[in-house]
Amino acid sequence: MRHRDLGRTGLSVSEIGYGAWGLGQGAWVGADDDSGVRALHHALDLGLTFIDTARAYDRSERVVGRALRERPGGGDGVLVATKVGPKVPVSLASSGLHPDEVFPGSHLRESLETSLRELGRDHVDLLQLHTWEDEWTGRGDWLETVGALKQEGKIRAFGISVKDHQPENVLTLLRTGVLDAVQVIYNIFEQAPSDALLPACEEYGVGVIGRVALDEGALTGSVRASVAFPEGDWRNWYFRDDRPAQVEEHVDALITDLGIGIDELASTALRFALAGQALSTVIVGMRSLTNVERNAAVADAPPLTGHELELLAKHRWPKNFYS
Repeated sequence: MRHRDLGRTGLSVSEIGYGAWGLGQGAWVGADDDSGVRALHHALDLGLTFIDTARAYDRSERVVGRALRERPGGGDGVLVATKVGPKVPVSLASSGLHPDEVFPGSHLRESLETSLRELGRDHVDLLQLHTWEDEWTGRGDWLETVGALKQEGKIRAFGISVKDHQPENVLTLLRTGVLDAVQVIYNIFEQAPSDALLPACEEYGVGVIGRVALDEGALTGSVRASVAFPEGDWRNWYFRDDRPAQVEEHVDALITDLGIGIDELASTALRFALAGQALSTVIVGMRSLTNVERNAAVADAPPLTGHELELLAKHRWPKNFYS
């Protein structure tokens, strides 16, 4: 497993990271603690050293904490990132509110303390705000609290999880120099971060965590027009109406253009996200041992060629299935 620097933090992260949302069971049908722990152990055994979770991910932090406690040395060498959700409902955490209503310093501290108890750790390596509006820059007491938490050794780095499909809605804060990392949607279809955010992160030494590299499964080839998800699984909403048919059309055009089989799509999507050095790591949700092995193997795969990247650049597809 190859590693990269997380910006200027001095932290080194595996190129493939473990996205732990699916361990929480709240949105993904079929998850359970035991299988989640097995999958996470297998990922760590294969060299993954970075785990991303959040307070909002139901039981995820608890499952991550259990797995780490079962590791030799309590998971020494494994970096854990978590997120603080807004104090108000996430649908209301938008422009027009004062940051003290959304992320007051006392809320950050309380949320982190809960995370530490769930994880069974005395610190997290990266604390992120789970949403952000750039108009909050320079306002509120949250930044003072972040500084205090760093001084106390409870967090090593601080970042923002950028709003879905709004990669420029963090540039003002980024340019103040207070950010250590950003987390952003980046994949073959969603290439907008490369316009401004990724160059700015490189300029300011900010680490980049890529999320949704497989577009919630669309870029694995498993989403066809006839796809059906278990009742209660949130993907029924994400891939509603004619969206699966749209995905099938775009995926078929992509694999035809590249001349690859559909079984090669997931690996291609991850290698696209890791092309160059713009991203520090790509976090991927994986609850089965098979998917863990498939995704970890990307670290040993050759990089995409310049010609392949040129072809993939043409498959940019502006959409927002989260809306």
